[in-house]
Amino acid sequence: MTTWGDRRTWTDDDLRVAVVENHSWRGAARALGLKGTSAGTVRALKKHAERLALDTAHFTGQRQWSDRKLREVMRDATCWADVFAGLGVSDGAESRVRIKGHAMRLGLDCTALRPSDSPRPAAEPLKLPERPEMLRAAAPALAMAWFTLHGCAVALPMAPEVYDLLVTTTNGIQRVQVKSSERPGRDGHWPVGIGRRPYVLDKSATKMPYDPDDIDLFFIVLGNGSLYVIPSSVVAGRVSIYADTYAQYRVGDASSLLRSGASADADAPRRVSAYAREFLGFRGLVDPEAFAFDVYPGRQAV
Repeated sequence: MTTWGDRRTWTDDDLRVAVVENHSWRGAARALGLKGTSAGTVRALKKHAERLALDTAHFTGQRQWSDRKLREVMRDATCWADVFAGLGVSDGAESRVRIKGHAMRLGLDCTALRPSDSPRPAAEPLKLPERPEMLRAAAPALAMAWFTLHGCAVALPMAPEVYDLLVTTTNGIQRVQVKSSERPGRDGHWPVGIGRRPYVLDKSATKMPYDPDDIDLFFIVLGNGSLYVIPSSVVAGRVSIYADTYAQYRVGDASSLLRSGASADADAPRRVSAYAREFLGFRGLVDPEAFAFDVYPGRQAV
């Protein structure tokens, strides 16, 4: 049926047949002799299909499964692995997101579905391998924790700066550059690069010292857990140092964070461990019981 001014070359009955015999809007458009790649054409067909209350649940588009199939599979599935198997798709990251999103758009209840992988028993302790190469990424967090536990407000710069942290201390706001060193050299000393490459050059450019007017403190984390806070004026003009030769600027020890977790028979947390005293620099710690820093290295607890 057409109305006055309707320029369609197909009837409602033609649309009904096209929808039943195809599995996508583009296919239906081609069956009607229309250009299926036109977004306007597809919108017009959808509008008329809604007016006629046509069932398009069997449409898959570029998917391998239809809305009807997804509803059927999810009705009997107990986990996401069942859903993927029922739809005949591999359990990949992309397909997982697409299927979950499509199920939500259809208003399907996903709360009863378990993850595909069985969860680890609650009583089993978390065991992770040590990753010394991640020290550089972890160093800023250690610096933030150390300053925060000493009552200093810590802020991150909103835009890239030559410093990593802004720390409010009793000496005012200090600009802190964080550095790290994974392992000692052959001579037993810990080399730490404290230089930078000019931003306008590539990574092959020679490093240059930080301007002491741009940096106030260097916070250094070594692979053995030693923590140093060295004023920039002490190492001004240098691009590398041996951190362990600056013993007077050693402020703590985070070695408990760099080792595997506690043994199975580890004691319960004690009042305050030697590791907590080392990490915090106990001389300046007023009330150690006010801190909760739960790390269990062997029989000690922080």
